[in-house]
Amino acid sequence: MTVNLSLYTKEFSKNLQIAYPIMLGQLGHILVGFADNLMVGQLGAAPLAAVSLGNSLVFIALSLGIGFSFAITPLIAETDGADDIENGRKFFHHGVIMCTINGVMLFVLLLLAKPILYQLDQPIEVVQLAIPYLEIVAFSMIPLMVFQALKQFADGLSQTNYAMYATLLANVVNIGFNYVLIYGFWIFPRMEVEGAALGTLISRFFMLGLLYIILKNLKVFKPYFNWSRKEGVDGTIFKRLFKLGFPTALQMLFEVSIFTASIFLAGMLGTNQQAANQIALNLASMTFMVAVGLSVTATIRVGNQKGKKDYVALRTIAFSILLLIFIIESLFAVGFILSKDILPQVYIDNAEVITIAAQLLVVAALFQLSDGIQVVILGSLRGLQDVYIPTLICFIAYWIIGFPISYYLGKAEVMSATGIWIGLLSGLTASAIMLYVRFNYLTKKLIRTKQQLVTA
Repeated sequence: MTVNLSLYTKEFSKNLQIAYPIMLGQLGHILVGFADNLMVGQLGAAPLAAVSLGNSLVFIALSLGIGFSFAITPLIAETDGADDIENGRKFFHHGVIMCTINGVMLFVLLLLAKPILYQLDQPIEVVQLAIPYLEIVAFSMIPLMVFQALKQFADGLSQTNYAMYATLLANVVNIGFNYVLIYGFWIFPRMEVEGAALGTLISRFFMLGLLYIILKNLKVFKPYFNWSRKEGVDGTIFKRLFKLGFPTALQMLFEVSIFTASIFLAGMLGTNQQAANQIALNLASMTFMVAVGLSVTATIRVGNQKGKKDYVALRTIAFSILLLIFIIESLFAVGFILSKDILPQVYIDNAEVITIAAQLLVVAALFQLSDGIQVVILGSLRGLQDVYIPTLICFIAYWIIGFPISYYLGKAEVMSATGIWIGLLSGLTASAIMLYVRFNYLTKKLIRTKQQLVTA
């Protein structure tokens, strides 16, 4: 037993070496929202709920865009494992084009989606504050999607530090502009909720520019930045990116949209319930970024082994990451339970909101394990370039199992906001179980098939 366990734990160091910059970078994205929530929360429950409502649509768009960009990483990782720079360069160039187009389309779609906010049975004061916030943040989708293309490319080469640097510095920019634009300072007007949106927009342009400059001038990336005039647009490469990116986007959409639905359901219960829901979501999102970091690590390392056709090592590495996320998420779960009455006070000074948020954090603690396991297995399957069955699993788990439970238990006369989160827990647990079965089946099949070929 000790020998078997050491087979997995010896991979922890390399897993964390790749993962920690991704974790910090992803956490940096969440900290943009955290800074907005923290600074807008000082204005009251309605502005905080408005940011939550505006971001509900942004998160849906973001899930689609990031999902498509995730197609770049396993393809780059596979070419890196096979030492194929030429195809790696093609995937990178076409990935940048794809993500740029996606950014423009998502910007337009968010503007067209504004009237939806009036149809969601939300408090009218919250909707009126959310509309201008949404209009500004929508435009930031363009630089953010181009940034994602560069980031996923660098991740695929296991060079995960540089996107982290750009993201963390962008947070400093965001907080600075938030301060002067939300509250008004010196020559800057007091813009409140709109000021938070402008801070986000400025920081995302800064983040893109910085990462581009870093990557373009480093030796390891130079072969990939050779944009030849003879190189044309290849439809077959776009097709391959789409075949990986579209199902991945749907996977993220199904998960993000159920959490977005929780915002709408909480809003139907009242402004305080929605504000509490936003606090719990923001805190859970921070710990989730650690899982995302290990998920991307699984995609990179599984993709590398797929390129080498070493399926035994592939399975060992994947399970080592799974064990690591289990340990980490267990610690987060304990932390949420012990600090459930303290953390909400950081956001807002409202006794009712704090009490409700504390109750939600207990449920959030319970689904830490399921959430971490399911996202890491999804990353492993993405490294195998298996995306269609996992997409179906995500839909069933979140919308056939999770949402009906959230809808029923989330009624005011049943369990209110706590019931909404029990539905989220149910969906995540179902997803984790089904995805594990899928990955276990595929990897055993790959090993068995290769052994049969060697024997023959």
